[in-house]
Amino acid sequence: MSGNLLSIGKSGLFAAQAGLSTTGHNITNAGVAGYNRQVVVQATAPMLDTGVGFQGTGTQISQIKRYSDEFLNSQVRNAQASKSGLDSYYSQISQIDNMLADQTAGLSPSLQGFFKGVQDMAANRASVPSRQSMLSSADTLATRFQALDARLGEIREGVNSTIESSVTLINSYAQQIADLNDKIGSFAAAQQHAPNDLLDKRDQLVMELNTQVKANVMPGDNNSLTVSIGSGQPLVVGARTFQLAATKSPFDQTRVEVGYVTGSKVTVLADNALSGGTLGGALDFRSRTLDPAQSALGKVAIGLAFEFNAQHKLGLDQNGLAGKDFFSVAPAFVGKNINNALSSTTDIKAVVSDPGKLVDSDYKIAFDGTNYNVIRLSDNTSTAVTPYDAAGTTVSIDGVDFRISGLASKDDEFLVRPTIGGAANFNVLVKDVASIAAAAPIATSAPVSNTGTAKISEGRVDQRFLDNPPSLPVTLEFRSNGGSPILTGFPAGVDVKVVTSDGKELPPSADVKFVAGATYSFGGISVTMTGAPGNGDTFTIAGNAGGVGDTRNIGLLGDLQTKNIFNNGSATIQSSYAQLVSTVGNKTREVQVNGDAAGALLTQAKASAADVSGVNLDEEATNLIKYQQAYQAAGKVMQIAGTIFDTLLSIGR
Repeated sequence: MSGNLLSIGKSGLFAAQAGLSTTGHNITNAGVAGYNRQVVVQATAPMLDTGVGFQGTGTQISQIKRYSDEFLNSQVRNAQASKSGLDSYYSQISQIDNMLADQTAGLSPSLQGFFKGVQDMAANRASVPSRQSMLSSADTLATRFQALDARLGEIREGVNSTIESSVTLINSYAQQIADLNDKIGSFAAAQQHAPNDLLDKRDQLVMELNTQVKANVMPGDNNSLTVSIGSGQPLVVGARTFQLAATKSPFDQTRVEVGYVTGSKVTVLADNALSGGTLGGALDFRSRTLDPAQSALGKVAIGLAFEFNAQHKLGLDQNGLAGKDFFSVAPAFVGKNINNALSSTTDIKAVVSDPGKLVDSDYKIAFDGTNYNVIRLSDNTSTAVTPYDAAGTTVSIDGVDFRISGLASKDDEFLVRPTIGGAANFNVLVKDVASIAAAAPIATSAPVSNTGTAKISEGRVDQRFLDNPPSLPVTLEFRSNGGSPILTGFPAGVDVKVVTSDGKELPPSADVKFVAGATYSFGGISVTMTGAPGNGDTFTIAGNAGGVGDTRNIGLLGDLQTKNIFNNGSATIQSSYAQLVSTVGNKTREVQVNGDAAGALLTQAKASAADVSGVNLDEEATNLIKYQQAYQAAGKVMQIAGTIFDTLLSIGR
């Protein structure tokens, strides 16, 4: 009897000691990240049949239970991935937002300063000081474009570094998780119990992995975890790991992409293939904000240069020569896929031909074995280039001229970014103040001998005047023509377009009808006739030789500030830039608000998980007292058993 009692006390002593150790373990690890509360679970020891009934034999420890709820842990991981991704996005986009909206460092002050210089030059009859001021403001504008683009380039380099460091961390976490899978599986197989502390460590590593990229976790064989990322690419399967690689884009060697390694092959993943975490946030920022912002800034630069050049070439400089390009217009970026066939001789060039038709999109040119196809990546609209001449074929799509020549192999690809380099390559080409084409190339006049009150406008020219200029001077003569007044003297073989003051175009006629207030256009020249001419009155349109003080063309250049250039003639240069600033600002605010919401959700998820797995020091202190008393009581049982045993021995003496 005393032996059984001694065994019962001993089992209670061991159980209390295990409880004290486990409670102490909880207390000392309460501040360790990822630690989950452990509790000793006791069970009744096997009963003993005494013949008159079953008698208990004490207690035993069935397990050291680890309190952890996988559903709540999954919520914490998802919330952590979302919060880390938004934090990564916000840290990057806030830099662009601050830069573009800055009243000093942004583009708006330089744009306004440049057009003020143009308008001041027009107001001061193109004097030398005003010319120099205008040229200086142009240089300032070009410098600002380049500085903004350079800053975006620095941010792009920062994204590359973030991708590289995140990929390194993800691979490290994957290897550590796989190692723990192996160790946990070995312990579980040998001891029939999972090592709780190693489970905590593995769960914490999975949590830290989600700070870099959103990871999906599934239970595997033998207490292992299977971890996958993206659209289901496995990262950890049992003790085996799969690696990511930071690799250069096949189209742009300055751009770092994320690749998935399978054997010796690295498959580049799309930017939207990975979500959440620092890596997902960086990729999302680059594709949805950085690339569009740099392209939009380049579009403003190219549109300004294109329109300013077109008008500048319609004027005359101080030397009486036709104006030349004032700003450089950057060609499109064309990236050749490094995996294209070596036998391919395809050469692709692209340049903006109409800023008003530009679409905010990049393009991919792919050869399907029969035709080249230009694919707009924003909506995957495809245009086949047919017929095709290997000597060179030009196709115009969305205001961009794509010139393709040479031969290709099936599946050859090229990436075209029409405007991304526009700001970086925005330069002032005119270096001499005398080369500013301020004057108009034509001048109109009417002799004082005219008998009527008709007047002819100063006249304007357009691109057709440069393409096929008519012989000047041209003398127009008014004839009453028996009550059907006409104008004669227009160059032979040149179509004359007549538009009345109310915007109606008169039908073509052998005799050009005179209508007061109408505009007459021929050979790229447009003049407006007003008043009532007398029969035989003449009006002359001649070249503007020696028009040094003429500022008609520089005035038209100044008007470009308010001209609707972009979005099919619905947006000015300034409003297009303002739209960029607004878009980035709104996105910044959106990311900030979503980040705050994700932070609140993460806090709630952590609190819910901590309610289950967290260590409560007050509760553990109570447990210490409980197990201490149980230890003392079990010791008392053993003491009594010893006394009984001694009594039995004394009876036998």
